[in-house]
Amino acid sequence: MPRPKRNFQSNFCYHITSRYNNREFKLSRHECREVFLYAIKKAINKFQFKLYALCIMSNHIHYLIEPATPEDLPKIMHWVNWYTAMCFNQMLNRTGHFWEKRYHSSGFEKNDYKRALNTLRYIHANPKASGMQQGFFYDFSNYGTHDRLTDDGLTEWHPAFLSLGKSLEECASKYRGFCKRYRPQPKQDKSYHWGSKLLSKVVKGKKKKTSPGQMKLPWAEWEPLTTEVQAVAEKFVLANCYDPKISLFCHFPE
Repeated sequence: MPRPKRNFQSNFCYHITSRYNNREFKLSRHECREVFLYAIKKAINKFQFKLYALCIMSNHIHYLIEPATPEDLPKIMHWVNWYTAMCFNQMLNRTGHFWEKRYHSSGFEKNDYKRALNTLRYIHANPKASGMQQGFFYDFSNYGTHDRLTDDGLTEWHPAFLSLGKSLEECASKYRGFCKRYRPQPKQDKSYHWGSKLLSKVVKGKKKKTSPGQMKLPWAEWEPLTTEVQAVAEKFVLANCYDPKISLFCHFPE
């Protein structure tokens, strides 16, 4: 059974979810998250897309992306997943697939402000909904740029956010209240097992294709994070963490 073809359209935003293979908690290490932010920076420079929301969890990633052209989205995700998989496999001394084979993509028109705001809030509420913390501020999501109107160097405000008020302060205030009203819905995990009615939905894998993972990275062996990587991560974290001076996860050198 072939996989359904993705429908890419002009002037659309896409809510992307990428999960780590077997839903393992592979991005718990702070260094991995720093490298991921650096990879996103490189991808934005390479493909010139707009990143409206980002949340890095321990076993999955959420994005809200507007590609420059519809055809760019699979190129963006292919490059980001390849680059980060090669980095993390070296950093964690592992081999094999790092990401699940296919990312989840949900698109909607850019001018659908209601959908955009609900998607932004859903992404920003992930740490709270998972029970990691009580509030919305989180070092590795860009909620802080909406609440404190900071610049994290990677993301920008969606027109839906900018439509909330006549000034940026009013937009921030209304979005803050909108987020506080969020009530996460319980999720039901579907499992596949022998005898299950869902077993027929399991799709067999296709023949393996040549992957850009065979390409060489800029380094032969993993080395300590460069100043450039740390600078990108520091700007993002300090713009979004609960306290811009004292962050629970932040250990950047002074």
